[in-house]
Amino acid sequence: MDAQDLKTAGLKVTLPRLKILEILEKSDNHHMSAEDIYRSLVMQGEEVGVATIYRVLTQFEEVGMINKHNFDNGQSVYELSNAEHHDHLLCVKCGKIDEFNDAVIEQHQHDIATKYGYQLTDHCLYLYGLCKNCQ
Repeated sequence: MDAQDLKTAGLKVTLPRLKILEILEKSDNHHMSAEDIYRSLVMQGEEVGVATIYRVLTQFEEVGMINKHNFDNGQSVYELSNAEHHDHLLCVKCGKIDEFNDAVIEQHQHDIATKYGYQLTDHCLYLYGLCKNCQ
């Protein structure tokens, strides 16, 4: 994502917005908290306040550029929106997050919604457990 994506979303191109997008794109960790983003900015020598980061993340979420997840650890994390839906596995001990796609699970979720008379508009699946390293 770049400045044109911000303009297309109806957002003004500002340095904090560009820096936050850059961090979300280049991070090895696809799920970052506002505090993670803040630490990355500080390490880069950028002076962006935590309140600004939260405001920008809220704006990005409102225009569909990012997804916000509230996993059971109580901390919100953010990831760039992508066209492909995926679900999450979360380690309850170390906090590791893995993403996965499964066509059978997706179909089953749609079948259940239909069975109960729902037209599915959105969904998310979080599976909690212990990763290999924490078992």
